[in-house]
Amino acid sequence: MQRRDRTRVRTWPAGVSAQAGALLTFGLAWWPGLAGRLRAWAREEGGPGRLLPWTPVAFGAGIALYFAADHEPVAWVAAATAVGFAVATFLLRRTRAFGTLLLIAAAVAGFATATLKAARIAHPVLTKPVYAAELSGFVEVREVRERTDRFVLRVTQMQAARAPSLERVRLSVKKGKAPAVGSFVTLKARLQPPLQPLQPGGYDFARDLYFQGIAASGFVLGAMAVSTPAQDGGWRLRYAAALQDLRDGIDARIRSVLDGDTRAIATALLTGKRDAISTPVNDAMFISGLGHVLSISGYHMAVVAGVVFFALRALLALIPALTVTFPIKKVAAAAALAAAAFYLALSGAEVATQRSFLMTAVVLIAVMVDRRAITFRTLALAALIVLAIAPEALVHPSFQMSFAATLGLVALVQVGMPALFAANDSSVAARVALWGGREIALLTLASVVAGLATMPYAAYHFYRITPYGVLSNLAAMPVVSAIVMPAGLLGLVAIPFGLDAPFWRIMEFGIDWMTLVAQWVASLPGAVGRVTAFGHGPLLLATLGLVTIGLLRTPLRWSGALGLVGAIGWAALTPQPEVLIAGDGRQVAVRGADGHLRLMQSGVDAFRLKQWLAADADPRTPDDASLRAGVSCDADGCVAPLVDGRLVALSLRPDGLSDDCARAVLVVTAAQPPPDCAALAIGHDELQAGGTLALRRTGDASAVFAIEAVRPRGRSRPWAEAAAEKEQGRPVSIRRPVPTASEDATPAQQDPTGDD
Repeated sequence: MQRRDRTRVRTWPAGVSAQAGALLTFGLAWWPGLAGRLRAWAREEGGPGRLLPWTPVAFGAGIALYFAADHEPVAWVAAATAVGFAVATFLLRRTRAFGTLLLIAAAVAGFATATLKAARIAHPVLTKPVYAAELSGFVEVREVRERTDRFVLRVTQMQAARAPSLERVRLSVKKGKAPAVGSFVTLKARLQPPLQPLQPGGYDFARDLYFQGIAASGFVLGAMAVSTPAQDGGWRLRYAAALQDLRDGIDARIRSVLDGDTRAIATALLTGKRDAISTPVNDAMFISGLGHVLSISGYHMAVVAGVVFFALRALLALIPALTVTFPIKKVAAAAALAAAAFYLALSGAEVATQRSFLMTAVVLIAVMVDRRAITFRTLALAALIVLAIAPEALVHPSFQMSFAATLGLVALVQVGMPALFAANDSSVAARVALWGGREIALLTLASVVAGLATMPYAAYHFYRITPYGVLSNLAAMPVVSAIVMPAGLLGLVAIPFGLDAPFWRIMEFGIDWMTLVAQWVASLPGAVGRVTAFGHGPLLLATLGLVTIGLLRTPLRWSGALGLVGAIGWAALTPQPEVLIAGDGRQVAVRGADGHLRLMQSGVDAFRLKQWLAADADPRTPDDASLRAGVSCDADGCVAPLVDGRLVALSLRPDGLSDDCARAVLVVTAAQPPPDCAALAIGHDELQAGGTLALRRTGDASAVFAIEAVRPRGRSRPWAEAAAEKEQGRPVSIRRPVPTASEDATPAQQDPTGDD
């Protein structure tokens, strides 16, 4: 028996050695060829013209670096650095370092562009609530919403105690009470600072408002007085008023024929006024993956320009003399560009619509100068123009999703379509083509590619994906493209002649079909693809993977798949917070033993709670009773257990602080906690300095939680100025020990603890 064991020991390693030797020999023989191929592919990717599509990527990286800065850069230093790199790149343009210098110069230029834009629009921002402000000014924008109306007021005079003089504010008012654009009003309002992110890593609403020139938001108190101003509002205001009258007139014509959500969607498609759509239909559209139809984007611009281009070209082609002596293709492109510009103005010329128009304009101008319209260079040029004009667009979901989808579709046109239509001619292929098989396949591929390209950004910003997006787009988009949008354009043309009603009826048919598809898909099992929140890292890695797959031409492109796989794994492994604390100290969410959040609150903020639940992939609504399960409350405050049984306390009265400090591991209070509190105490100073806080468990034995703040220590930007720290305040980043639990505590409570 022992001998047989020895024989087995001798022969098995010998077999392994033989196999390993064969693999090693094969690998050594194969490796030089692979290394040579990699070098050849790298040289090919760095060939003439290959760097241009990467220039906007580098430019965008510089803009992203600006938004990642802890404080505002010095504008003249950023500009001088950009000029220096540009000069160095030009002088060294004939050297091997040119490509690298070009990308670095583009990144520095992006950083400088964002810095200069912020310096140019700099304006004061409200930092503390104002409960009674007297305002006078011109109405610049009016929005009709489902429950209330909203308008932007350009302030000419402001009276408010301890508040800076603001340039623009956005105010809510009762439905139907919003004043007309261009009117001069005097009113009283309660103002709030721009909304900060609702949790660390969440979307920064204040940043968006800052770049729109809006310094505060709030609601009107009482009645407004409309009067004649002492000075004129300027040509911009007159233009906005005329445009608003035109949009209101179109909405009135549609309203005379259609009603309900059908009317609201028709108005949204033509004028960009989409806030009147009811919540159930709006949710169904986004859950099904058809939400992009409601926001005027590249798709709408492409349809408008495409309908005008092909219709006019077909009409001109009916005259044989023109086809020989007249450049009908270029004339049709010019007319399509004019139609797109009118559609831009009619839809309100929002930032997202401006980006769509610029992309469409670049394509049409390429047609007029006899260049290929759909290329990576066209996309790169459009991205550079957009980012140079509005660098803040980079961090907006509409820019990210629209250009990701466009990148995927351009790659499909240039790489996928030639392969798809390169099949040998045969009777089967001919029959498939005759019955539209190729078109259906192309439409399916386009939906899949666009859906996959935008999925990382939808998951990051909206905490959900659309599992059935391809199905809903295949069922609805042909109807929208062939019926809804052309009928809407014809309706606009027919309004002056009084013949528009039939076209609104045609739109109604298509919109009803689209709504039916959206509601059906949204009702399917698993239609709401909820995703937990993850950080910037996975999104950046996914972006790098998508760009690599889209822009590289050699097999090196498939290395981007590694980035996508890594991003998915990284996002899936992102730990969720154990405790969330609102910046005002009035709401605390604690993760219980079942892994779900429990809520302690002294006030009601349904919007914040809704966002917390969405970021946690939790399907519950803010009024769900299970959110309070296990939470004990009395007049002094509330307590809720963590996963390990230790308690978190929300203290509402100073009288209960001493008891909370003795029995809880974490105490949250809107007041100032006592300095001898045995628990980790989050009080007024910490909340004032850091805003909303997220606490995660760490493996460090000397700490209870790792604390992440919306406003980290040392970070101050124009749209989120750092709050002044009081002399006795305790910064949340300081680590201080917490006394060990008593001997009669449970085993879960006897772990040595501390905090960050």
